[in-house]
Amino acid sequence: MGMTMAEKIIAAAAGESEVRAGDIHTVELDRLMSNDGTTHLTIDMYNELKHPHIADVDKLVWIVDHNVPSDSTKTAASHKKMRDFAREHGITYYEGEGVCHQIMMENHVRPGELIFGADSHTCAYGALGAFGTGVGCTDYLYAMVTGTSWVLVPETIRFTLNGQLPEGVYARDLILTIIGRIGANGANYKAMEFVGEGVKTLTMSDRIAICNLCVEAGAKTALMEVDDVAMEYLNEHGREPKHIFSSDPDAVFADEYEVDLSQITPIVAKPHFVDNVVNAKECVGTKIDEAFLGSCNNGRIEDLRVGAELIKGRKVHPLVRFLVVPASQAVYEQALDEGLIETFLEAGAIVMNANCSVCWGSCQGVIGDGETLISTGTRNFKGRAGPPDSFVYLASAATVTASAIAGEIATADMI
Repeated sequence: MGMTMAEKIIAAAAGESEVRAGDIHTVELDRLMSNDGTTHLTIDMYNELKHPHIADVDKLVWIVDHNVPSDSTKTAASHKKMRDFAREHGITYYEGEGVCHQIMMENHVRPGELIFGADSHTCAYGALGAFGTGVGCTDYLYAMVTGTSWVLVPETIRFTLNGQLPEGVYARDLILTIIGRIGANGANYKAMEFVGEGVKTLTMSDRIAICNLCVEAGAKTALMEVDDVAMEYLNEHGREPKHIFSSDPDAVFADEYEVDLSQITPIVAKPHFVDNVVNAKECVGTKIDEAFLGSCNNGRIEDLRVGAELIKGRKVHPLVRFLVVPASQAVYEQALDEGLIETFLEAGAIVMNANCSVCWGSCQGVIGDGETLISTGTRNFKGRAGPPDSFVYLASAATVTASAIAGEIATADMI
C-alpha cells in the first residue's frame, strides 16, 4: 500500500520505511519557528528546567511580528525577554522584518521538511511541499530542548484542482470556497493535499494563501506537490529541497474532492466564522469603517499590485480607514520600487510597517464598538479585531480594496 505526501514526510523524519495514518511516531524536527505571541512563555518554562539546553540552535527561528513596534510597556518587556534570550543563545532572530510565515517562506522553508511553528498558520509551508504545523508552548519547548517530538500521522483529504480561476477571482476566493464547502471542522487533524492541473496555474503567492488558511478547516497541515513554480521560487531564494515527495497512486485518502477553478467566484466570509461564506454579491452595500490589506495570507507583492491597480486614480472613502500592510520588508521594498506605496498614499490609505497588524487584532488598527472591518486577514471570530460587538468580514485583496473605495462592501467590477 502506498503513502501520501504527509506520510512520506513523517516517515523520513521518523527514520521509518513507512508509516500509516493513526500511527504515533517520534520524529526529528527540521526547523522550529516561534513569534512574539508566545515565545516569552516558552522562555519562562525553559528557565524552570533542571538542565536547560537547546538541542540544535541552528534549527530555531524567532520572529517578532505580532505587536511591532511594541504597543505597551508589557509588550516591550516581552520583546526584550525574547531579544535578549535570542542574542544570548545565538538564535536566528528577526524583528521588524515582517510576518513570521512570510519570512519563513522567503528565507528558510525547504520541500520535505517537518516544521513546528508556535503559530496555527504554520501550515502555509505546504506551498513548498513542507509539513508545517502549529504547536503550543509546551510542545515547542520539548522540541527545542530535544530536537524531537511525537506526531500522530494524520489522514489526508485530497483536493484535485482542475481548470483555471476566472479573471478577477483569486486564490483567496478559492480557499474560502473550499472551507465553506467542507466546514470549519471538515479537515480536523487531517492533511489537506492539493494536486491536479489547476495547481500549475497558481503562483507561489496563490499557493501560500491556500495552504495558510487550511487550519481554518481544522487541518493539521496542508501540502502541494513541488513543481517548476516551486523550484523556481526556491532557486530565486538560494535553497535546495530536502526531499520531493508525491503521494503514491495507491495511497489511501480519507476523502477526495474535485474542484473546478473556473466555477469559483468572489467570496466573502461573514462574521463570525471563516466557513460562513457567501458570494460577495450577497454582502454588497454593507457599510464598513475600516479595510485591511495585509497579513500572512494576503500581504504579498501580488496582493498589493491588485489593490494598487484598483485604487490608482481613486480615493479611499472619507469615512473609511484603509490599512495597507506589506507582509515583509522585502515585499515593502519591492512595492516601493514599483510605485505601489505611492499609489496607496495618494489614494489616502495608511501604509504601515511589515507586521501582523489588525489581523492579530491587539495592536495596529483595532476597530471600535459596533464597527465593521473588511479584511484579508486570517480570521473573523467575534472580538478578533476589536470589541465583541464589532464585525469582521474576510475577502480578497480586490474586494477589500473596492470596499475601501466604496465605503461599503463592493466587488472590483463595481468600481
